[in-house]
Amino acid sequence: MSQLVQIIGSLLVLAGFALAQWGYLNQKALSYLVLNTVGSAILAINALLEAQWGFLLLEGVWAIVSAISLVGVLRGGRRELREPSASA
Repeated sequence: MSQLVQIIGSLLVLAGFALAQWGYLNQKALSYLVLNTVGSAILAINALLEAQWGFLLLEGVWAIVSAISLVGVLRGGRRELREPSASA
């Protein structure tokens, strides 16, 4: 059962990533952020239950960052992406 849960969580994250890479989803789109938040949260919970600490760190941070962005989009806030400054 654990393997099935991992596959479902992974497919959610990978679906968002692939669709964004292929230009079907924007990385600030609600659907992209939901896929990432839900998928990574599933994987983080599974990692916690399995005591996989490195995987928990990766997926936990991924879930938190995705959730923060999701809340920002749901509140109607937009963050402008800044170009790196060209300092010499």
